[in-house]
Amino acid sequence: MAETFDEICLETFLKKQLQLFREEVASNLDEAEAFLDDCLAVVCDNLKEVKQYLDDSGMDISHMSDSEIEESSEVFLLPDGRYLIVEA
Repeated sequence: MAETFDEICLETFLKKQLQLFREEVASNLDEAEAFLDDCLAVVCDNLKEVKQYLDDSGMDISHMSDSEIEESSEVFLLPDGRYLIVEA
C-alpha cells in the first residue's frame, strides 16, 4: 500500500529538498507528492521508527547518535515532530 503524504510532508519536502538533491526535483505540491510516491518515501512518527526503518533497509546506524541520524540527508524532520525519509 502506498504511503499517504499530507500537506506538512509535501511542504517540508519542497522547502528542504536541496538537503538531499543537488537541484530541485519538485516545484509544487503535486510534483512533490508524485516524486515521494515514486521513490517510496516513508513517514515515521518518531525517531525510534526512523532507526527501525533505516536498520531494516540495511543502513548501519549502530555508530550514529540520534542527532546524526536526524541530520542525515535522507531524513527530514517535520514541523509536527514526525520524520519523512526519502531515499535517493
